[in-house]
Amino acid sequence: MKYVYPAVFTPDDIGGYCITFPDIKMGGTQGEDLIDGMEMAEDFLCLALYHMEEEGSSAPAPSDARLMNADPNDIVTLVTVDTDDYRRFYENKLVKKTLNIPSWLNAKAEAASVNFSKILQRALKEELQIAE
Repeated sequence: MKYVYPAVFTPDDIGGYCITFPDIKMGGTQGEDLIDGMEMAEDFLCLALYHMEEEGSSAPAPSDARLMNADPNDIVTLVTVDTDDYRRFYENKLVKKTLNIPSWLNAKAEAASVNFSKILQRALKEELQIAE
């Protein structure tokens, strides 16, 4: 699932940033500079939302960044994440499934050295309309 939330980047005393998400009440993160801060913000937000999904909790509605009452030194920006991308990357362990097919079809497939796992994965992705 794709999400967009406002983040508040508050400068620290050593040139980095403390990053919070007003709508996500699970803490925050920090970055050594803006680039590092954006990467850390994406990681934090994605993990927080992934955790909510796994727990069965609903993600809070994102605030309107234009209405945020931030300090003049803060930077308010939008951060976009995709928890489905995270799942595909980190939860790529194989799961054994048992299935039944007619013996004649099994014999032909084995004779042709068919990779059952590869075909099943491709068919499931097509059925679920999942792009590679």
